[in-house]
Order: sequence, then structure tokens, then C-alpha cells
Amino acid sequence: MGEHKHKNQSAPDLPSERSPDLNALEALVGTWDIAFIHVTLPDKVQGKKTYTWLEGGHFLIERSYMDLPDVPDSIGIIGSDDSGEGLVLNYFDSRGVTRIYQMRLQNGIWKTWRDAPGFAQRFTGTFRDEGKTITTLGELSTDGVTWEKDYEQIHTKQL
Repeated sequence: MGEHKHKNQSAPDLPSERSPDLNALEALVGTWDIAFIHVTLPDKVQGKKTYTWLEGGHFLIERSYMDLPDVPDSIGIIGSDDSGEGLVLNYFDSRGVTRIYQMRLQNGIWKTWRDAPGFAQRFTGTFRDEGKTITTLGELSTDGVTWEKDYEQIHTKQL
């Protein structure tokens, strides 16, 4: 049976145009080698992340693969939020965890965050070396006030 693509141009939730916030995500497209350093692990873990556009260019797909079974593999779908004034990352991992993060990528700074009670998280990445390297810091808060280092990552873009 052939693939059927239904294009309903009258759908009420069909965006009138592609969100300009998505343009900044072009800096992520490609394959990245990851060095992952987590506060609970004795050694650095290696992995890979890929970023590819879903057909139509409205969503960026993030796939993460780590070389240690204790560190989950994951997939994320990044797109414009409902307001059209920002980005949202829908995260899913091999443990069965699902999370929704707000996201921004502007002027070489990449931020994600979620303000879940008892387990708030934030991530800041800084692009370096003309966009070929991203250094990141992940933090968490269990009380909504005090932030602790959770992990660091170094992304190196494959050429």
C-alpha cells in the first residue's frame, strides 16, 4: 500500500507561515559528537546528537545516543510554541520519560528550561569556534530557589 499524504489546507490549526524563531535552529542542523559529564558518573560519556528538519521545516528532530546504558538515548521535537512567540522542546527518552521544555536560541546562546515543581531544570549552551562547538551547563532545582550543577556537555560538530 502506498504512502498517503493528506494535505488539508483548511485545518484551523494550520500555521499561516513558518515561525521566524525556527530560523536560529539552523545552527544545530547536522551531527554532533557529545562529551557528557554528569555529577553522578565517575567518567565522561561519549555520544552523538543529530538534528534534522521534519519535512515542511516547522519542526527540528533531535536524536541523542549515548555510549553508556545508564545514560538514556532520547528524541526531541522542537517547534514554535502555541503563542508563536518562542520555541518548545518535547523530550522523550529510553526510560519512558516525557518532558516539555521552553527553548530559546539567540545570539549564540541556547537555553532550555522547565519549571516543574520539585524538579525544575535549565540548560545554557554557548556557541564557540564559529558555531562548530557548543559548551553547555545543565542545572536542576528541587526547591525552585537553589540551583545545582547537574551536567556539562561539549558538542563538537562533525564536518
